[in-house]
Amino acid sequence: MKNQTKNILVAPLNWGLGHATRCIPIIQELEKNGFNPIIASDGVALSLLRKEFPHLTTIELPSYDIEYAKKGENFKWKLIKNSPKTIYAILQEKQQIKKIVKEHQLAGIISDNRLGVHSKKVPSVFITHQLTVLSGKTTWISSKLHQHFISKFTECWIPDVNEIPNLTGKLGHLKSTKLKLTYIGILSRLQKKELPIKYQLMVILSGPEPQRTFLEEKLITELENYKDNVVFIKGKVEAEQKTEQIKNITFYNFMQTEQLEQTFNESEIVLCRSGYTTVMDLAKLQKKAFFIPTPGQFEQEYLAKKYKKEGLVPSSRQEKFKLDGLLLVQLYNGLPNIKQEVNWKQLFHLFESE
Repeated sequence: MKNQTKNILVAPLNWGLGHATRCIPIIQELEKNGFNPIIASDGVALSLLRKEFPHLTTIELPSYDIEYAKKGENFKWKLIKNSPKTIYAILQEKQQIKKIVKEHQLAGIISDNRLGVHSKKVPSVFITHQLTVLSGKTTWISSKLHQHFISKFTECWIPDVNEIPNLTGKLGHLKSTKLKLTYIGILSRLQKKELPIKYQLMVILSGPEPQRTFLEEKLITELENYKDNVVFIKGKVEAEQKTEQIKNITFYNFMQTEQLEQTFNESEIVLCRSGYTTVMDLAKLQKKAFFIPTPGQFEQEYLAKKYKKEGLVPSSRQEKFKLDGLLLVQLYNGLPNIKQEVNWKQLFHLFESE
């Protein structure tokens, strides 16, 4: 094929699993369109993508080494405290990208929220759903800073639509901007299938430690009195998949795409974080859910409040969650079914200029 020799670097941020998992359909479509994806990341994000694409070349990038606060209210200050380490990692990343562009003769770069992964020598795309970066009283600073980084890229792809209804609200939509934005539609690696219901409740965890563990422990305690079938995916990417059956609950440490797609389609309702990648999956699959945002993560808290206010998905703060909250799910409408298909050929045309 014409594009067979064109190498495209795909580099998701290692922040939970969401950035990595929403890059899965991008990598798949690059292969379908005759490109050769090269994966670059670190930590669990890189581990996950190596499991999904064992045949592809992978590169380890410097870790942003993000540490998370044990208390949600300290989340922002912990990030600020760690910012010198993050900035150093971004500078290291930029130096490494110069070498990667040359060594692998890249034809393009797709960075999902990795701020240093771009080059003046090849078209560079930044993927984000956050043009506005919420941080309380410092939102205007964090947003301007983020937009400044985005301006270094050739294009910015937003996994949402530019009309109403949309999924990101003020996160992904600005009143005015000089940035070159493309709303690409909803990104999900999963497909809707009509399967018999096997589980009344699917719990899927993700996101940073120690909050992931705190929620796991809380939900296991809450579910002691739940009588129906539960599948509980802990979101811990390890060398091998582990399963455990305790009474009516089937536990998995993690699932890969094919099994996860089946499990979503076999589940009645989903209990999870309000991370944006999960939101897109639920919208694509038209599954009803209950959200527990990661404490202190402004973006997840905003999305949970937005969907609750719009009568789409109920939610609760982590420390206040009680099992009977799940009874509210059927009173809400569920996320909108957004029909816009991603036009991959048009998006990838950016990388076809000689």
